[in-house]
Parts: sequence; structure tokens; C-alpha cells
Amino acid sequence: MRIGIDSYCYHRFFGELYAGLEQPPDRSMSLLDVVDRAHAHGAEGVALESFMLGDLDPAMLKERLDRFDLYRMWAWGHPHGLGSGTMPEALTDLTRHVDIAAGVGADVMRICAGGRRTRKLTWAEHRRLLLPLLRRAADHAGERGVVLAIENHVDLSTDEMLDLVTTIDHPALGICLDTANQLRMFEDPTAAAERMAPYTRAVHFKDVTAYRGSPQEFGFWPSVPTGEGLIDFPRVLRALARTGYDGLLALELDYLHPAYGSEDDVIVRSLGRMRALRTSMKGTVESDGTKGETRHGQP
Repeated sequence: MRIGIDSYCYHRFFGELYAGLEQPPDRSMSLLDVVDRAHAHGAEGVALESFMLGDLDPAMLKERLDRFDLYRMWAWGHPHGLGSGTMPEALTDLTRHVDIAAGVGADVMRICAGGRRTRKLTWAEHRRLLLPLLRRAADHAGERGVVLAIENHVDLSTDEMLDLVTTIDHPALGICLDTANQLRMFEDPTAAAERMAPYTRAVHFKDVTAYRGSPQEFGFWPSVPTGEGLIDFPRVLRALARTGYDGLLALELDYLHPAYGSEDDVIVRSLGRMRALRTSMKGTVESDGTKGETRHGQP
């Protein structure tokens, strides 16, 4: 498994602020800056949010990624994705970004079916709308050598995630496991990770804790450095290792707990702990004989 950073860690520097929770920084960044930071932090890979691309030429981005020999994952759909199926016109943009992903050398693209504000209908209705869109997206991605990984964007339960990927049953469609978002939906995040691990093609390595206010509000669950929150990462990693997962573990910070310092301070602490977790897992997995039971989330 590769230790990396999701560019969303730097979302404030791209004008993405959680209203009432965050303040803008005194400068901005580009995706080239994110790649430089990832390299400086010793990351082995980087997940790049498509909304941060702006006017940057993808060829320039590929050149920088190649220079540092960084594994790369593309990410599409923040904040509303396919609108939980109610925005079929967004499929055009999704497929356009599949082509960009392939162009920069990414073999996995995180996508969002929707977001926490787009669940307006029953699951049966959303499911009916999403299935044909996701099938078409997977067909196009497969032709370009890209695997799509659906993230629970605080909009899908574990049952719903598994329903989508097993119903479509496409080699170019899997799951982006966000280690914290199921907790934000009041599910057991470890049990959810264990169920989704066989279909996981990408991972958002995110730790959160309980803060203040209502647990039904996003601000109740701020990000914290890896290992300082509520997520049982050893069990999550064991579940992934049993499937033979060898993709990116992308550290993600969204709303950062105000008790912590800068994004870079938290990234340094988190990456160090992620490396230690990976090292500790090697002996555990080899000793229990579970290494490599399946490959890339294919049961």
C-alpha cells in the first residue's frame, strides 16, 4: 500500500471553506504546489481533486508528477457528483475527467454519486436513477484503462454502496473507502470497512473525533491527525491487506479540529503514523497467513 496525500487537505487554499467553521488563508495554491508539498513530505502518491485544476494544463501536472515519480489518483465529484442521480447532465463532466485522469497517468478516479445535500428521494428512486449513469461511466472508464471508485460522500450507507457496485458488477467500478464518513452516518466505521474492503480500489485515510454541537451536523466530526481520533486503523488495514489491496492510502483532512495547527503540521504527524501502521501490519498479515487472498478488491 502506498502512503499519500489527498489534495483536499489543502482545500482552504483553493477557496473551499466550511461556512462558519473555517477562515481563508493568506495565500492560494495550485495543484502544482500540492504536488511539490507531497514530494517534500515524502509521500509516495497523491490524490488530485478535479475542482482544483482550474486553468492548469494537465500536461504540466503530469510532468511534475512524473518528475517526482508519484503515484497519482484523480478525484471527481465534489461536492454534488451526480446529484444522487438527479443530475444526469453531470455525466458529461465525469467522462471528460476520466479522459483527464488517463492523460495524467491515473489508473483510478474517485467519484461521488452525490453529497450529503443531494439525498432527497427514497433509496429505491435514487438507485433507479444512478444505476444507468454509473454503468455508462464505468463503460467509458474501462475503455480508457481507468477504474472508478465511488466514495460515500456522507450520502450512502454501506448497504447502498455495496448494492451499487455488486448490481453493476463492472471491472471498472469499485469503492473509495473513506475511513471516517460511515461514522458520520452513525455506522460502525470498522465494520463498514471490513464489508467494503473486497471492493475497495482507493482509500481516504481520515481520522475524526467528536467535538461539539449536534452529531447530526458536519462540524461535530472534525478531522484530527491519524491515530488521535476514533478510527481503528489497524483493523481497517488488516481488512484491506486480506484482500491484497495495494493502492493508495490518501490522507484526507476536511474540517480540521481547531485545537490543531496548520495543515502541514498535521500532515507531517499523520504521514509518520501511517508509515508506522503500514510497517506494523506487514508482520501481522504475514503471521496470520492472510496476505494476498484477493487482488485489487476483486473477490
